[in-house]
Amino acid sequence: MAKQVRVMRMSVEQPLWRALTGYRVLTMLYAVGLFASEYDSFDLPGVAIAYYVVLCVWTLATLPRVQNAAACTKRFLAVDLAIALSGIVLTPLVVDQHHIDSGGPTLPSIWTAGSVLAFAIKGGWRWAALASTPVAAANLIERGQPARDTVHNVILVWVASIAIGYVVEVARASERTLARALEIEAATRERERLARDIHDSVLQVLAMVQRRGAVLGGEAAELGRMAGEQEVALRTLVSGGLATVSRVSSDASQGAVVHVVEDEAADDGPLDLRALLAPYASAKVSLVEPGAPVPLPPPAARELAAAVGAALDNVHRHAGEHARAWILVEDEPDEVIVTVRDDGPGIPEGRLAQAEGEGRLGVALSIRGRLRDLGGSAELISPPGQGTEVELKVPKVSRGKAGQR
Repeated sequence: MAKQVRVMRMSVEQPLWRALTGYRVLTMLYAVGLFASEYDSFDLPGVAIAYYVVLCVWTLATLPRVQNAAACTKRFLAVDLAIALSGIVLTPLVVDQHHIDSGGPTLPSIWTAGSVLAFAIKGGWRWAALASTPVAAANLIERGQPARDTVHNVILVWVASIAIGYVVEVARASERTLARALEIEAATRERERLARDIHDSVLQVLAMVQRRGAVLGGEAAELGRMAGEQEVALRTLVSGGLATVSRVSSDASQGAVVHVVEDEAADDGPLDLRALLAPYASAKVSLVEPGAPVPLPPPAARELAAAVGAALDNVHRHAGEHARAWILVEDEPDEVIVTVRDDGPGIPEGRLAQAEGEGRLGVALSIRGRLRDLGGSAELISPPGQGTEVELKVPKVSRGKAGQR
């Protein structure tokens, strides 16, 4: 089935940029409103009006600059901070002394905090400290003396901006960690899927060539030996470590980006499980199924049928040429149960764990792995000398990854 790459973007800082955009507009309106309400306290209202025109035009024209970290460049931040500082420095020149002595606001008022917060969101706590320090100095110069209210406001802006910058840095680190975890999970599932497919096809053929070559002898024996070596090498590769994570992007403008390769979504309706299991019926394999269709989502139906095929492969390999097998399909209200039973010698205790340790992952991946991905389960019962029974259960509404494709 064709593959498609699904790109997932995660950005916990993006809401902060949206909040900053709204904050800048609201504080601009607030500063203009304060000017209108205290117009009489201005000695040079013309200069103040000119400043507010610049402030309003700049704020509205640069709204796209505070949409994300990529658009918020260093040059923009420098000009933005310069406008805030110039407004603070201009305040004692355009207002009367009573306005200053009574603790009146500066020309930009709390709009200045938005400029400092932009530094914090863009570059973290170090950038926040860099921006808030000149703002604090300008406020102290504007007052002429370090009044208690002024000092409190300066400390509040300084601490708050640094705290927000630190939170942003932690959030970005968490994004990268989560993105890498999702990449590793996707790589692991893809590797397990490939391992199941390889086990059900290539490894089975190589094992058969090895056995037949040993029986035929001569050049066929050499071919069988080579097939056996390749089987061991391939099993080692399949049961090895995790696949290398493809890539994790930490683009600050969009947050962390995860590329997940998944099966292309199928548009077909439910599949009748009976049709997928019918080819397994033979003179040595009996299939018992309900009279009505057994519908399942296509991915779940195919994976369940493949798990049944893997169980039958184990019967043919380990129970002997004359062993018989039975497939029983049960359509329950909430789940589908398929039981595969044979009359072979059974599996000695501890043999499954030993096989998995040797890289022979037929039961571990081809059967249990498939059912786990479907949100189901696989139970194996094999008393020595009494045959083997594999019970496969799959919920009709799949809770696994395969059902979500």
